[in-house]
Amino acid sequence: MLKIDRRLILHFDWPLLACALLVIGCGLLTVLSATHMPGRLMSGLFTRQVIWAALGLIGLLLAVSFDYHWLERYAYFLYAVAMLLLLATALLGASGGGARRWINLGPASLQPSEFAKLALVVALARHLHRQVGDPSLPLRSVVISALLLAPPALLILKQPDLGTVVVLAVTMATLLLVAGFRLRWVLILAAVLVPAAPYVWNHLKPYQQRRVVSFINPNADPLGAGYHIIQSKIAIGSGMIEGKGYLHGTQNRLNFLPEQHTDFIFSVFAEEWGFLGGCVLLALYSALLLRCFTVATRARDGFGVLLAFGLTAMIFSQVLVNVGMATGSLPVVGITLPFFSYGGSSLLASMIAIGMLVNISMRRFTF
Repeated sequence: MLKIDRRLILHFDWPLLACALLVIGCGLLTVLSATHMPGRLMSGLFTRQVIWAALGLIGLLLAVSFDYHWLERYAYFLYAVAMLLLLATALLGASGGGARRWINLGPASLQPSEFAKLALVVALARHLHRQVGDPSLPLRSVVISALLLAPPALLILKQPDLGTVVVLAVTMATLLLVAGFRLRWVLILAAVLVPAAPYVWNHLKPYQQRRVVSFINPNADPLGAGYHIIQSKIAIGSGMIEGKGYLHGTQNRLNFLPEQHTDFIFSVFAEEWGFLGGCVLLALYSALLLRCFTVATRARDGFGVLLAFGLTAMIFSQVLVNVGMATGSLPVVGITLPFFSYGGSSLLASMIAIGMLVNISMRRFTF
């Protein structure tokens, strides 16, 4: 199972890997800047991120080394393991910043919700792969997909982690559309979800409600819920065209920018490298996502198509939400920038996703 046919190496997707490594390299430099302390060359957080990047590269290679159809066979088992980890997090997980999202493993901690995203993509691809190419997706398939989404979404929302739930929902919606979801089901789903909006609002944490309100008018609470958006905009705007230079961002250095090495790391980068640097970073992400999309369109079987589209949607939605959050275009929901922000579980899961996409790309020649 872990042997690679030498012929497959000839079809290794080097452009996809190169795009991912370029983004990771930029991310490591920005984490170093965001956690830099005068008199110290490297921070402990940067060193940990380098170690996680090395582990992620190993995870990527392992994800390439087996036939991805193995995932189809064990999809629901992997899904069940992910749910058990989420349950363990709810019962025994470590808390931080008012959230219970991590399992303490001694020198490191694991965030199961990052791997639950991968498990959900695999499970949905397994469930829907026979419908790819059909003129219409049966309602039964939509209901089962929603039932697969519900357990991880509820457990992650309980942590609370609204950003990851948004990513899960966007990913499921993408897979349903690829599998043949039709407009009439969209209308039916909207008719069901719209009346549920007040229920969802009432079950959000007070700080989450304040963040949504502050998105509309950040100046209503500039020192509270609106603080994150205001400071992020100041950091991005102060970078102007060419930026203030590496390690010279004042919002970053003076600690005005909250969560500067995780949720708002794009603001750190934009302040130091300016509008031009931000455009280059977004161009790198665009190249990465375009390559992921190409892999999805070239896949030769239904499971491969859905798996690739699901992983692409997962990465795209995280980039969209994080950058939108940092620029004030979307509410602050708390989500990392994939391949870029500090966070070992996020980086490891993202690199495994790239390995799975490379796997699909290579094995299209075996059909």
